[in-house]
Amino acid sequence: MPPGGPRTESEPESMWLATTPETDYAPLAGGLDVDTVVVGGGITGLTAADRLTAAGQTVAVLEADRIAESTTGHTTAKLTSQHGLLYDYLTSTFDDERARQYAEANEAAIDTVESRIEALGVDCGFERLPAYVYAASADDVDSLRAEAAAAADLGLPASFTESTDLPYDVPGAVRFDHQAQFHPRTYLLSVAESVHGDGSHVFEETRALDVDPGDPCEVETRRGTVTADDVVVATHFPLDDRNGYFARMHPKQAYLLAVRVGGDLPGGMYYSTASPADTFRPCTVDGEEFLIVGGQSHDVGVTDPPTAERYRRCEAFAREHFDVESVAYRWSTHDYFTVDRVPYVGRAGPGRDHVYVGTGFNGWGMSGGVAAGEIIAELVLTGDSDRADVFDPLRLEPGASAWRFLRENAKVAGRFVGDWVAALSSAGDLPASGEATVTRRNGRPCGVYRDEDGDVHAVSAVCPHMDCLVRWNDAERTWDCPCHGSRFDHDGEVISGPAVEDLPTTEL
Repeated sequence: MPPGGPRTESEPESMWLATTPETDYAPLAGGLDVDTVVVGGGITGLTAADRLTAAGQTVAVLEADRIAESTTGHTTAKLTSQHGLLYDYLTSTFDDERARQYAEANEAAIDTVESRIEALGVDCGFERLPAYVYAASADDVDSLRAEAAAAADLGLPASFTESTDLPYDVPGAVRFDHQAQFHPRTYLLSVAESVHGDGSHVFEETRALDVDPGDPCEVETRRGTVTADDVVVATHFPLDDRNGYFARMHPKQAYLLAVRVGGDLPGGMYYSTASPADTFRPCTVDGEEFLIVGGQSHDVGVTDPPTAERYRRCEAFAREHFDVESVAYRWSTHDYFTVDRVPYVGRAGPGRDHVYVGTGFNGWGMSGGVAAGEIIAELVLTGDSDRADVFDPLRLEPGASAWRFLRENAKVAGRFVGDWVAALSSAGDLPASGEATVTRRNGRPCGVYRDEDGDVHAVSAVCPHMDCLVRWNDAERTWDCPCHGSRFDHDGEVISGPAVEDLPTTEL
């Protein structure tokens, strides 16, 4: 169900959630001792928990809402080591060895999922397909050739091609063979079942509030405290931000449609060099064929054009290039992008040797999340991983990240100041039905939404993370923070962090 109430045909709904059963794992009830506590029930956390329980550990997975529903439940669901034009960049700004670690970790993630699917006996639509990044214009061909060469040198199944099965011509593409796609939630529900039991637990509706990295570690929730030797923080944004992730990652939102088309579907997964990029791939769910089409990526909280218009642009792209018969589902993704384009995975830092993080997957969270879960599990079990160096959360690569760091944080500062000035200057008018606004009430910024029935919902517009002002997302009826990506429903309940507290309701 969307944050604003029951869904109508025009409202967003993820296909992955619509075609799988709801879960009902019980919340934590009191204190608990386990070997490892995993905070976050998405693909990273469940992968780590699965690996750890298979090694004989007792594990507690703490999910704030329902497992595999948040970021993981709103993905394109591609398992690929092809992450746009990345490997030429990695070899030139990091080095060949760390670029190879990145490549091998993501290739291994595909094999890990395939082997677990076979072991679990789950039918989740896993299929090996080629993945392409194609040139949106002839000016991009040289970059594609360089990318194909760099990726092939690292041992990836990459090549440059001028031939695709698209129904329109493109100047060229990089092809990665033996990549994969699947139904992520069907897969992860089976993984969660394998984790739960024999002294291990999956807890839902159990939001973690704080991590004490002592000996032993403790994770505090409103429902009790979990004590463990190790803590894996696998939330969308790290619960523990002593490493300043708020300044080293920035949130983006993109949009997806599952459409029914006439004629043949493409036989591969495609991603363009356009800005913003377009993405599409075939998909079969419950015996019905769809084309998943997406794009229109932008900074979270940017409302020009409105988010509803972003969906319309995705549909226009689909109808321009394919024989679209109808739109079955639409949903949005919410991803964090790091300043140097590599996720943060590993030990949290000095004095926190038994706390691990996995975050910042740059829009490639299916393979990236599995890779992160595997690496973190290796670190917990053995103290080492031969693929961990490139993902070190404490790394500093000035050549790769300095200008992005400055640019993104300058944008955040501008939004902070501009939004506060606009809110405090507001005349305080109430919105029309179906609309929302940030206005001034009793000298403070207030987010006001009037639903279609005329009922008014008023909350503080100040994000509890770092006091930025939230903005209204008209397509999904949520309050989104443009600074660091926290999201809240229309009544102020936190959907995803870094905020862990709700927006307080406000009297008008």
